[in-house]
Amino acid sequence: MNKREFKDRVYDELAKITKAMANPHRLEIIELLAQGDYSVEQISLQTNLTIANASQHLQVLKTAQLVAVTRNGNFINYRLANVNVFKAWKGFRDLGIERIASVDRLVKDFRKSKFALEAVTIDELVQKIESGKVTILVVRPEIEYRKGHIANSVSIPIDELPDRLKELPKRTEIIAYCRGPFCVYADEAVALLKSAGYKATRLEEGFPDWKLQGLPVEVSMN
Repeated sequence: MNKREFKDRVYDELAKITKAMANPHRLEIIELLAQGDYSVEQISLQTNLTIANASQHLQVLKTAQLVAVTRNGNFINYRLANVNVFKAWKGFRDLGIERIASVDRLVKDFRKSKFALEAVTIDELVQKIESGKVTILVVRPEIEYRKGHIANSVSIPIDELPDRLKELPKRTEIIAYCRGPFCVYADEAVALLKSAGYKATRLEEGFPDWKLQGLPVEVSMN
């Protein structure tokens, strides 16, 4: 093998990863699996895909070794192959927000038109936690909360929040978070909280971003 053949083969193999990721549905699936293991039926429900279509996308990701399968008896779940898959997705996501003006504009215009909200970064949230005057609210589904969440955060799934507002204190600022920058659960939560007289803001990033920085997390699988 000469050096040209070597380079061609290496880049061809690497291109298989980018080809597998080069689909909007598969990017969404990667973001979803960053929250924890999911069955194909659950992925279908969360992404609004048919089970057959979700399964096809998962097979592409599996062939590229981006996702792996876990079995528990008759139950089959999918998960990201390792943390580097999320790192790759995060790098791609952040590059898109930074370099593609239409992506950044889409996010800002959506929030402005729907919720008129600002957001805080992870670094800003850490500072607020140190001040002791903040309540962290996770509005992801309960199953995702149990698999992992920011330490000392309160879990109220977004569909339960209207009936459970009184569980939250009004004396502190509430920071709501969900899956990441493109997840709107936190935006919906902040809009509802503000309308009820709470001081509330969303976290710009999501739980996987927080965990990736080595910040305190908890698991509640019981």
